[in-house]
Amino acid sequence: MKTIHIDQMERSVKMNAMPKRIISLVPSQSELLFDLGLLSKLVGITKYCEYPLVLKKKIEQIGGTKNLNIEKIIALQPDLIIANKEENTKEQILELANHFPIWISDVKDLKTSIEMVEKIGVLTSTLEKAEDISLRIRNSFKLLVNDSQRDAAYLIWRKPYMSAGKDTFIDSMLRMAGFRNIFCNKERYPQTDLDYLSEVQPEVIFLSSEPYPFKEKHKAEIQQRCPKSIILLVDGTYFSWYGSRLIHSPRYFIKIKEEINKLIDE
Repeated sequence: MKTIHIDQMERSVKMNAMPKRIISLVPSQSELLFDLGLLSKLVGITKYCEYPLVLKKKIEQIGGTKNLNIEKIIALQPDLIIANKEENTKEQILELANHFPIWISDVKDLKTSIEMVEKIGVLTSTLEKAEDISLRIRNSFKLLVNDSQRDAAYLIWRKPYMSAGKDTFIDSMLRMAGFRNIFCNKERYPQTDLDYLSEVQPEVIFLSSEPYPFKEKHKAEIQQRCPKSIILLVDGTYFSWYGSRLIHSPRYFIKIKEEINKLIDE
């Protein structure tokens, strides 16, 4: 007997009540599946699914989030694939949907991330654990204080420089962390350059660890053009991973704000 689930794209997904062979196409959702106790059910992950480390040691890799190895996925014969609207390629998802049940998330903010956690809990018969995770996420975000906000740019790429813009999960996290995204009225991932950043001189410039791995040398390069800005290398997973890692994001944001305040006081 088939069970029908509605994903975050409002699609009907028909599948058996309890999947036994799951493939995850998104790093943050792979980590969530592990935290739901589903390691033994995972048969495929992407090469970017790095946390926890046991995933890469035990689970078959099926390519990148946007360049999946379709033949390998078909050979693994999953009874459920968990994907994401933004992180995966539409054409590949449609091709896989011809063969397997695919549940697609569409996460834009804290509300939809918690909804995703609980829906996957229902999907995988782990609702009790999912509700515990969602409660811990809610309680963690209560730690954040709505104090004065600082103008910030959050860079995700270099050559060309690209930033997180409007309607992105990163933008929503910046706001909750207490920052005003200077690109919040631009496209979702606008291009920028050092001339513009030098002109605007935002109070804070975040250089993310992913998808582009910014390093100290890049920080020095930008600091030379933006001497008034505080420039920080940050762990991008706390800003962009929308699964169980959100439990720890607020504490990371608080730590960052404390570091910024310390640098201002010096």
